[in-house]
Amino acid sequence: MAKSPSKKGLTYARSGVNIDLKSKCISALVDQLHDERKGRWKTVDLPGHFTGLIEFGEYALSLCTDGVGTKLLIAEELDIWNTVGIDCVAMNVNDTICVGAEPIAFVDYIAVDKPRPDVLAAVGEGLQKGIAQANAAIVGGEVAIMPDLVTGLDLSGTCLGAVKMDRIITGQECRPGDAIIGLPSSGVHSNGLTLARKAVEKSGLTYRSKVKPLRKGIGEELLTPTTIYVRQVLDILRSFKVKGMVNVTGGGLRNFVRLKEGIGFCIDDPMEPNQIFKVIGKLGSINDKEMYQTFNMGLGFAMIVPKKDAKAVAARAGRGAKVIGRVDDSGAVSVPSLGIEYSKY
Repeated sequence: MAKSPSKKGLTYARSGVNIDLKSKCISALVDQLHDERKGRWKTVDLPGHFTGLIEFGEYALSLCTDGVGTKLLIAEELDIWNTVGIDCVAMNVNDTICVGAEPIAFVDYIAVDKPRPDVLAAVGEGLQKGIAQANAAIVGGEVAIMPDLVTGLDLSGTCLGAVKMDRIITGQECRPGDAIIGLPSSGVHSNGLTLARKAVEKSGLTYRSKVKPLRKGIGEELLTPTTIYVRQVLDILRSFKVKGMVNVTGGGLRNFVRLKEGIGFCIDDPMEPNQIFKVIGKLGSINDKEMYQTFNMGLGFAMIVPKKDAKAVAARAGRGAKVIGRVDDSGAVSVPSLGIEYSKY
């Protein structure tokens, strides 16, 4: 059973990030944007998806951008900078593969309040590791020093990918009865850190504190790099029919409803949450519904495949991957064992 909401429990909104208001802000921005390009290289209509696509002959080019977020504040506190570059790459390449595109090139953007060569060298180390994992190339970037605007360091990036026009995966082929394959996360990844940080602050602990059953200090656990799913997903796409893919990032399970209207996703055998989620939930007295719409809760990436291929795809995906549920006609994403349901992103 899901824990009942507590008036004293933390929520993402009370921590400063209201998901619903964020959605309204995005809508307000997008409502002002229109595709008015003339000539060749038209955009592919994929509203609400994880990346954008542009027609380019027999291929479509994928383009998306994302950052590391407030995970950087923990890196600053602990002076550990050699992993956040992996997160930056991961947040982008994992979105890229959601449409079946292979990441090709990457550019980074770093904004700092003052020159910090040692820190940037460590950030670069992580970027290189991430790019190697994704089999892409860093083709450029920008470092901006803006003491009047930035406090500390901000890191983001943009990824270019490519997919054949007839191999684009949109989610529109998903049907009730299809299976949902879950790929495990390495931890918090790079979403929900504002809520996680508030939970630590509320408890009176520090990022250097060690809490059972965690093997490392809380801060080091939170800095565990985001898993990059590129190689295993592209390998599966070469051998199996995949109808839709979900990068479980900000919004947690709500990301599923971005795929297609009119269908639902029943997760009746959810992934076991990493220990760090159990610690965060306890420290912040956070109820299950809030946890699952903020964090990945052990589910880093999901693939929708025909039921007949489910076991084979899960086996091909590697250690920890499994069938976690099925597509239904509910119009929502749900976890029946926890009594939670979300009907919108």
